Amino acid sequence: MAKEKFEEAMTKLEAIVRKMETGEMTLEESLKAFEEGIRLSRLCAARLDEAERRVDMLIRENQKVTTRPFQENGEENES
Repeated sequence: MAKEKFEEAMTKLEAIVRKMETGEMTLEESLKAFEEGIRLSRLCAARLDEAERRVDMLIRENQKVTTRPFQENGEENES
């Protein structure tokens, strides 16, 4: 069975949240949706952790892995 893609899981999770926010679901429907949302949330977190590990492995300086925080819009971290 192929792995579910991060983007697909996020799209499904966002749809579940929108549907639950309407308040029009029965208790049973809400519980099933919540359960699926938790599954998708965990899947997304695992995919993000995996991606972070892969990025960490690719950033190498002097045969040593170094990590730096991601800076949006090319901003430099001023310390």
